[in-house]
Amino acid sequence: QVHVVESGGGLVHTGGSLKLSCAASGSSVKTLSMGWYRQAPGKERELVARHLDSDHTMYTEAVRDRFTISGDNSRNTVYLQMNDLKPEDTAIYYCNLRAISPRGDYWGQGTQVTVSS
Repeated sequence: QVHVVESGGGLVHTGGSLKLSCAASGSSVKTLSMGWYRQAPGKERELVARHLDSDHTMYTEAVRDRFTISGDNSRNTVYLQMNDLKPEDTAIYYCNLRAISPRGDYWGQGTQVTVSS
């Protein structure tokens, strides 16, 4: 079993900051990458940021200048520092672990981020 646990969501005002944390555990998981997705009400789930290693990260255009992803695949941890939050960032944020062995995607339970006007 692979268990993905995330935390750090909350309610903030526009312009505020939050840091999301995620850690995954499993007896035989080999991590390819970890990332963050979000799903806003009435919207499809979208990729926010993905971390392969410190030299290989990517962001969706909407957050590139405001969010920073970091992590350590050897520890199966990933973080998302979110600055200058906007109401449009309101969503449930899901941590994702993409594994090679066992192959597959593993998901956290989601953490709610709400940004008030």
